[in-house]
Amino acid sequence: MTKPFDMALFLSGVLTGSKITQRRHLRQARIMQAAIQQRWQRDNPWTWQLKHVRWFFTQHLKVHSDATRYYYRLTALLVWRRLGNDREMLI
Repeated sequence: MTKPFDMALFLSGVLTGSKITQRRHLRQARIMQAAIQQRWQRDNPWTWQLKHVRWFFTQHLKVHSDATRYYYRLTALLVWRRLGNDREMLI
């Protein structure tokens, strides 16, 4: 039996801003994680590929507003930065 992936611990090094902003990023990262896990069986960001994140934005968030997608993109950039990728992610 393995432990579930701890998104809060994963993002702890890159989360900045107010406590409310940090909670929003954590909540959105967990939603991304759950959606990608359900669709692709990839339980943590270390196993995600760009196609998984693109799917999340193009399919999972297609009924959401532009503002919502913008805030999710900020969260995705934090995940991208935490993974050690310096280049800009193209979503």
